Amino acid sequence: MTGVFLNGKYIGEHQNYKALMEQVKEMRMKGALPIETNVSYNDKEDSVAISTDKGRARRPLLIVKNGKPLLTDEHITRLQNGELKWDELVKEGIVEYLDADEEENSLIGVFEDELTPAHTHLELSPTVIMGPQANMVPYAGHSLSFRITLGSKMIKQSLGMYAANLPIRADTDVSIIHYPQVPIVKTLMYDLVKFESHPAGQNITIAIMPYSGYNMEDAVVINRASIDRGLFRATTFRPYKCEELKYPGGQTDLIAIPDKEIKGYRNEHAYRYLEEDGIIAPESVTEPNDVIVGKVSPPRFLASLEEFRVGTEAQRETSTTITNAEEGVVDSVMLSESEEGNKFVKVKIRDQRIPELGDKFASRHGQKGVIGLIVPEEDMPFTANGIVPDIIFSPHGIPSRMTVGHLIEIIGGKVGAMTGKTIDATAFQEVPEMELRKMLFESGFKEDGSETVFDGRTGEELKARIFVGSQYYYRLKHMVANKMHARSRGPVQLLTRQPTEGRAKEGGLRLGEMEKDCFVAHGAALLLKERFDSDRTIQPVCKNCGLLAVYNQFKNKEMCPVCGESAPVTYIELSYAFKLLLDELKSMCIYPKLNVKPKY
Repeated sequence: MTGVFLNGKYIGEHQNYKALMEQVKEMRMKGALPIETNVSYNDKEDSVAISTDKGRARRPLLIVKNGKPLLTDEHITRLQNGELKWDELVKEGIVEYLDADEEENSLIGVFEDELTPAHTHLELSPTVIMGPQANMVPYAGHSLSFRITLGSKMIKQSLGMYAANLPIRADTDVSIIHYPQVPIVKTLMYDLVKFESHPAGQNITIAIMPYSGYNMEDAVVINRASIDRGLFRATTFRPYKCEELKYPGGQTDLIAIPDKEIKGYRNEHAYRYLEEDGIIAPESVTEPNDVIVGKVSPPRFLASLEEFRVGTEAQRETSTTITNAEEGVVDSVMLSESEEGNKFVKVKIRDQRIPELGDKFASRHGQKGVIGLIVPEEDMPFTANGIVPDIIFSPHGIPSRMTVGHLIEIIGGKVGAMTGKTIDATAFQEVPEMELRKMLFESGFKEDGSETVFDGRTGEELKARIFVGSQYYYRLKHMVANKMHARSRGPVQLLTRQPTEGRAKEGGLRLGEMEKDCFVAHGAALLLKERFDSDRTIQPVCKNCGLLAVYNQFKNKEMCPVCGESAPVTYIELSYAFKLLLDELKSMCIYPKLNVKPKY
């Protein structure tokens, strides 16, 4: 007897599990059972699982009987003429939806000519195996699966023209590329997702060769002249918002240029771009910490005595400023009302981003890298035809990663550029490599894509033949301008007195355990001490009881809270975090006694 489960619950047993499964599938086909039903057999547990619950990924497949799909040429003709609909194919039992469990009991063919009597289903198309992003990787069948996954992630991070109504939108943090192009080598998915209406990359000339070590470890060398001509040039937009809030007691904020008597007034330079209404003018060139919307708020707490002063002195300055690491030009200013009926201002800042050292780029095969060197055009290598590559890619990124699709795309791009055609590189049904070689040879090039290249610095011919071609490249959203961060002194946390965390808060650069080990290995003891001095403090300690003492600055006297004023007090140097630990131990009624001895 085989156990039968419905949505994970045991409902009984059956003598002939195969007959039961056939019956469930037949009833599903006839419409007696919901179309969402799936049935599967687990031979390890000898159980049949029937699933009708939510949250299962299901996909359509063509049913195969005796090695032939049930979908005939007649069906295809009727579909093309609009006489037959998809739903009817499902009802007729030509197509069925399988979930992951039912797929385990099926043998699915990818191509029709490979079907055998053992096959139960056929893929609608080989490309259906992968999702939309993975299907945008050209020659995906020639690379490792992990690289295809990585390539599809790169597509998501690329800069492009994401919306036509960009000027009236105020999305949180977006970048657009100025001259996006449609790829020469593309797949079927590019037409299905209407990629031409929102392209996200550029066709570049690429050479695979080392260049003085500046493109090792996945870095790329880029041609300065290409950047000057607008290659991968982008603009970043960031919105800032400000609202006049209402407070209990009838008090409200006021958007205006703050008065000099107001608490927290900055300086005149910070407010220089504000107009009479307290809002910045469009096309103003801003710097970090500039005020873009001036705002004055009522006192936060009415309890303290000083806040009972009347007029402007009691108010606080709460203007909206540009963050300390941003700059740009005011692109647009929008005035509106919030849901509560408050005055609402949205200011959009734009900043032009020209490719610079450290900016990230990637091909569609998961081959990502940052700019390691920007080279003047006259120093770049050039081919016998005088072609200068835009990017020089390191040859060491290919063998271990086995992204052969990357290499075939370069040949395909070269062929497409010479013949004026787009090359179809859809996975499993692409233009074959041998055909590309033949077309390249007919265009007057060496069939393997290699060319004679001259060194731009010396003018001498390189002894090796260099692989040169055209490839579609993305500029990714990870730009060095958003990530570059350094600090000497700056704000500290209130509790631990250690530097704040993160670039946005002007934070310190944390030295972890492994970095500490490196310093120890180098013997850089004094540098290590300096690093760990970020919360250095000198505290008075009682020699009798070993607890922290108190220093009265006005009377210039030391005193121990336990032993009194006559107790011997000495000063020790420690980290404030340790002092905090001692306080926390005391709060838990643990006596942390410090045994203080003189230095010898």
